Amino acid sequence: MTIRYLHTMVRVKDLEASKAFFELLGLAETRRMDVEQGRFTLVFMAPPGQEECPVELTYNWDGDAGLPSDSRHFGHLAYEVDDIYAMCRHLQDNGVTINRPPRDGRMAFVRSPDNISIELLQKGAAQAPAEPWASMENTGHW
Repeated sequence: MTIRYLHTMVRVKDLEASKAFFELLGLAETRRMDVEQGRFTLVFMAPPGQEECPVELTYNWDGDAGLPSDSRHFGHLAYEVDDIYAMCRHLQDNGVTINRPPRDGRMAFVRSPDNISIELLQKGAAQAPAEPWASMENTGHW
């Protein structure tokens, strides 16, 4: 099985202030997604020439009163996998809880022994929904 690093996600309270900070470090915006339905914006920023190593700034439009004191600022590490079902089966067979199963054939979340949230994303197009994943409930949070 191959795995490819995608990004690290952090939640931000003030998108423009956070973006300005990362620009001071030399990072530039490489991609932006405004998600009306979820009421959030994702801004990906990376050093020039290293666009494959972005930080994802996640801004919730309705605010997040707990930031930055509640430790929710760090979101997750994201990895792309060749076969999300095979990876989740491999992890589960080795005692890892699948917190958010890949019901959609595209995305799953697990946690490390240190409680670090890990997002797994299917490489390319999503796979067709399949059991046992399609009907599996979430376990805990991610």
